[in-house]
Amino acid sequence: MRTRRRYNVGVAAAVAAGGAGALGLVAAGMLDERFGPAFQALTVFAVLFAGVLHVAADDHPHTRVGPANYVTAARAALVAVIAGAVGYPATPGDLWTLLLLAILASALDGVDGWLARRTRMTSVFGARFDMETDALLILVLAVLVWQHDKAGAWVLACGLMRYGFVAAGWFWPGLARPLRSTWRGKAVAVGQTLGLSMALAPMLPGRLSALVAACALAALTWSFALDIRWLWRQSQGDHQRTTLPGS
Repeated sequence: MRTRRRYNVGVAAAVAAGGAGALGLVAAGMLDERFGPAFQALTVFAVLFAGVLHVAADDHPHTRVGPANYVTAARAALVAVIAGAVGYPATPGDLWTLLLLAILASALDGVDGWLARRTRMTSVFGARFDMETDALLILVLAVLVWQHDKAGAWVLACGLMRYGFVAAGWFWPGLARPLRSTWRGKAVAVGQTLGLSMALAPMLPGRLSALVAACALAALTWSFALDIRWLWRQSQGDHQRTTLPGS
């Protein structure tokens, strides 16, 4: 069954990788480059999906992929195409196109979860795939905001904070515990995409873009602080429950 599950999940990856490659070629033409952006987009998609497959493939309990994971794979392809523009010059028109792709990827974020619940095909794999796609989108947007001089290097913290949080969990197991799902967390995540997209918009001057990005970073820092406090309290409670009186 494990092989079958990996095969079915791989089908969604192959479909999305083909889409990422095709869109990457379009992006290459848009940026007046040959194959660099397309290759970069395919590489980003491959790394993202391989990572998710490595950590969560065995947590896909269904015998088929389901529509939700296809939507997430499409979102991942869009994010990979946006990542293909990193490191390349872009005109204001190019930036508007990238922003439209980012907004589309963000809008589809609510579709995959709804489909998974509607078809009764929720899974840990699907949730992880969705979460990593969101995290990568925020990181790519932060890099583009910095690359195009819309904010200082500090804006990269918007994209790196989540990865730093995961890395910290390797040293403090309390941070590796599952987080509760909150509307605050969901709102802040959406706010990152919208805020960074707004900061990247060509019509905003540098100072205003930096202000918008700073607000997004402040909201993310506040949200992470609340999550860390909640995890710390949970770990303290577990410690007290497992400590015997007089020990």
